[in-house]
Amino acid sequence: MQQEDEARRRASPAGETKGGAPKKEEDLPGWRPDRGLRPVGSLIPRLTKPVFRKRSPAAAHLMTDWPEIVGPALAAQSMPQKLVAGTLVLRCSGPVAMELQHLAPLLIGKINAMLGPGLVQRLRFVQGAVTPPAAAPRRPPRPVVPETVKAALEEVPDPELRAALARLAQGVYRRRG
Repeated sequence: MQQEDEARRRASPAGETKGGAPKKEEDLPGWRPDRGLRPVGSLIPRLTKPVFRKRSPAAAHLMTDWPEIVGPALAAQSMPQKLVAGTLVLRCSGPVAMELQHLAPLLIGKINAMLGPGLVQRLRFVQGAVTPPAAAPRRPPRPVVPETVKAALEEVPDPELRAALARLAQGVYRRRG
């Protein structure tokens, strides 16, 4: 009797593995071997459920859209850390935490307007240094018009035609750059 109870406790519920995935393909709802291939879309909910338990897509949007939500000045001094059960945890310095605390109703309204109603219900502040994300290295600007084209334009005798061709060349090379 005791061995049966122990064996029953070790067995996964409903034939699922630890991550929630089925043990066999036959265990998938709606799939039968005689029907052949099945749509990939039928697997997506089962595959994404464990991932979305750890990281919600709304939290990812919140982190990427943070400068647009609070503005560049506050975004440079604060950073969203995580979103758990309606509580948004923000990392910021002490004085900024005080300012954000006063702006909390406005921030919660903006966040919910952008990402969905009821997503954030309260803010929690964690004091710490905020390191802004590293800016992507900028490439030096390409010359708008190559030197060969500029030299060819200098040979055009009519000044009005030369100016019109120069504007055309700038438009063409701006689109390519």
